Amino acid sequence: MSDQAKMSPADSAIPPVLARALAVAAILVGGLCGGLIGYSVTDLQCNDGCTTLAGAVGIASAVGTALGVAIVAVLTLRAMAEWNAKQARDHARGAGK
Repeated sequence: MSDQAKMSPADSAIPPVLARALAVAAILVGGLCGGLIGYSVTDLQCNDGCTTLAGAVGIASAVGTALGVAIVAVLTLRAMAEWNAKQARDHARGAGK
């Protein structure tokens, strides 16, 4: 039997599906908010109705914000995985005594 078949769900470093889904939702919402803010600020600053510039800034803001939120989400999921692995190790050590 392979080592992977012997692993219990607690041994896996993969975050739970709910945590991954919430991370994706946070990235999408963050990108949407960044895009709306970038578009609105540019549109308010321009007097001649420069929708092309406002749209470009909105898209750039959305991408930048989504990347920033994605970095934070990945770091959070990794920290959560490390925390869960530490808890499982501590629990296994306590059960072995």
